Amino acid sequence: MTSQHPIGTVKGPGETPNDYLFIAPDPERRVKHGEFVYYVTTVDGDERQILGRVTGRRPVKLFPDSFLADPGVPPASVAALLGYESDATELFEITVTVLGYHSPQLGDFINPRVPPVNGAPVYIAADDLLGAVLSKRRRGERGSAHIGSLLSRPEGAVPIALDVRGFTGTHLAVIASTGSGKSYLAGVLLEEMLAPHNRAAVLVVDPHGEYSTLQEMMNLAEFSAGNYKPRVRIFRPDQLRVRIDTLTLADLRYLLPNLSEKMHYQLSRAFGFAQRSVKNGHYTLEQLLYAVRQTAEGKKSDEAGFDEDDPTTGALIWRLHAALGNSRIFHDFENLELDELFKPGQCTIIQLNEIDRREQQVIVATLLRRVYQARMDTAKGKLDRGDRSHLPYPVFCLLEEAHNYAPANADAVSSDVLKTILSEGRKFGVGIGLITQRPGKLDGDVLSQCMTQCIMRITNPIDQNRIAESVESVGRDLLRELPSLSKGQVVVSGASVNTPVLLKVRKRITQHGGQDLDAPAEWMRWFEEDRPAQEERAAALYVEKKINYEDDGDVLWA
Repeated sequence: MTSQHPIGTVKGPGETPNDYLFIAPDPERRVKHGEFVYYVTTVDGDERQILGRVTGRRPVKLFPDSFLADPGVPPASVAALLGYESDATELFEITVTVLGYHSPQLGDFINPRVPPVNGAPVYIAADDLLGAVLSKRRRGERGSAHIGSLLSRPEGAVPIALDVRGFTGTHLAVIASTGSGKSYLAGVLLEEMLAPHNRAAVLVVDPHGEYSTLQEMMNLAEFSAGNYKPRVRIFRPDQLRVRIDTLTLADLRYLLPNLSEKMHYQLSRAFGFAQRSVKNGHYTLEQLLYAVRQTAEGKKSDEAGFDEDDPTTGALIWRLHAALGNSRIFHDFENLELDELFKPGQCTIIQLNEIDRREQQVIVATLLRRVYQARMDTAKGKLDRGDRSHLPYPVFCLLEEAHNYAPANADAVSSDVLKTILSEGRKFGVGIGLITQRPGKLDGDVLSQCMTQCIMRITNPIDQNRIAESVESVGRDLLRELPSLSKGQVVVSGASVNTPVLLKVRKRITQHGGQDLDAPAEWMRWFEEDRPAQEERAAALYVEKKINYEDDGDVLWA
């Protein structure tokens, strides 16, 4: 789309010091909202192309209203009859927000702070110029994640690649309404992270079972190079285990809601007693229950070890049995080991469907807490290479339905550990990716600490306001685009791109596992396939029962 001819002329400054206006006859509608244009000026003795993004467009001259009176007669025909210059209606005033010229040394745009001269020509930015300056990384190079192409250009003309170092170091947020394509985009990102040029260590918390199709990567040539093939491991609900002694006192209290003050006090004493009484703090549920009995006030020194008449002790023991003893998740000895969950070139999917919400939050809290502690201890030299918690490489954890793990205006046991990692995790190589369809329900502090944002269609005003409050790098003009975005279109901003861009997500290589059910097609299939089979089985059962009745001499046929 390189153009040697100007498409407009500078009119003057805009409403802000960072805007300017130009006039363009645009009959071909090339100057779209979000398009990139530039003017040429001299900065420090060098000629520079000063890039800007189109943020507004309005017609300068319209047909008179009387030309529009008859819908059956085109206004251009009326204009021709009256000798009116119809081409004048194709004149537009374009508002441009200045980005500046790109500095390869700084890896950023430098705004010259000098507006263009009135009458200066304005040009459409060429594809190769945009390909060189919008993305921090080139497609296919180490540390790049090619997720799509610039929306204002033909598909594929200007590929956009995120800087993987940017979003794994300073965290990522993917925000979209239901059906906008957020899980599809997440799948594209995971494909890029497991590609041969990245080979990431990734954990996905999957509450709906949507990411199992990523296993296709292990058999596709696109993801192989030499002796490298990515590995995708799936831990289904019946395989998940959390060892009881890895739970903190806060976890136990969260699993046992509505405790009395006396129960809270006794649980605290029992928790400390259990940790002190066993080697290395590895206690079982039975040992925790014993600690509850031993710390009961007014305890009798009988063989049972507790006062059976004490209602607090009995109630606390019953609740611990119900929450831990009857759960398929919490176990005395088994655990999800970190050296099984994280390896470079491996994507581990933790499926949490069919698991209670509180248990989901505790699972996420314990996993993140252990990962963060392991990375800290490894970085500080406290863990040897043979230790199962030894993590000598950075890791990235992607959380679907993130508002469930850090809800706004509500307490969840996973919130505090998430906030800790988001504020301090970059020092130890623990990156977080949050995916949510309701940013209004996500804790504002959590969202604001994600320095790369991928924002898709958002129609809820509360969610739009939360984004505007928490995301600083997205311009107001792009935020206004959010309700009108189509499926698969996304605004990307922050640390992983040089400037906010509006792009179309590329096609996934693996199948998407989050497709919506086609209810009418399923109903029709039942009539065509399932119903005849059911009627045949019913008829066979009817004949079988009739024969049995006749054999028993209990025939009651009319």
